[in-house]
Amino acid sequence: MATGSNIHTWYEGTWHKGDVPIMRAADHGAWLGTTVFDGARYVDGVAPDLEPHMARVNRSAEALMLTPSKTTAEIVGIVQEGLALFPKDAAVYIRPMYWGIEGGHLGILPGDAPAGFCVCLEEIPMAAPDLSVTLTTTQFRRPVLENAVVNAKAGCLYPNNARMLREALSKGYSNALVADAMGNVAETASANIFMVKDGEVFTPIPNGTFLAGITRARHISNLTADGVAVHETVLGFDDFRAADEVFMSGNLMKVTPVTEFDGTHYQVGPMTRRVRELYWDWARSGQ
Repeated sequence: MATGSNIHTWYEGTWHKGDVPIMRAADHGAWLGTTVFDGARYVDGVAPDLEPHMARVNRSAEALMLTPSKTTAEIVGIVQEGLALFPKDAAVYIRPMYWGIEGGHLGILPGDAPAGFCVCLEEIPMAAPDLSVTLTTTQFRRPVLENAVVNAKAGCLYPNNARMLREALSKGYSNALVADAMGNVAETASANIFMVKDGEVFTPIPNGTFLAGITRARHISNLTADGVAVHETVLGFDDFRAADEVFMSGNLMKVTPVTEFDGTHYQVGPMTRRVRELYWDWARSGQ
């Protein structure tokens, strides 16, 4: 089921209107879960960090032992062609995808042939400026590289995220603050996480248990250039309980304020608002 409306899909060399079928029953991705994707955004005529997102989908494919069938430049060109099908003021979610087609050894290992590929563009509005989320803890944790492909944006990782979200919703919260295997904070069930304390910004250090996002890196770069001290460090749940502000970072909505963590309440403060301003100033600058 599509999330948005007004969908265009590039598949097998051409653009199709709508949510078209792309996978066969015996494809490796259909029955063994070898699927990867990435996400970028087109808003008000700009597509921030488009090339890094398209490059990452190829790295994700390789992490699942798939053979990418397109170069980064080719994917960027396909996306730019597809974006011309939308009004300039449309908000579009850009999703390139690969999936395994042939199987190799014992049918389990992906084959060496190029993976299936498509690009799906969905018109999905940006979140309202006053949207915020609440967080709780969850029994489920982020896996490690030894037992999951955490170095990829892979579809097979998301059932675990779904369990986290289901538990959070059952407790009356909208998302979960998630621990890594050591019990330290990693991210939320759907996005990277930042906290603010005494005018400085803190975020969990990438330790191989979560994907350190492209938008996350952009926020760190923008804040640093603005003179804000940003610390990538080990953080516990008590650090977040003592925070002045908390916000999530992800491609879909860029910056999402957090107003509660398990009974600890936060204001949507000046740093959260500044992060959003810095991001869109940078995006619209054409840098």
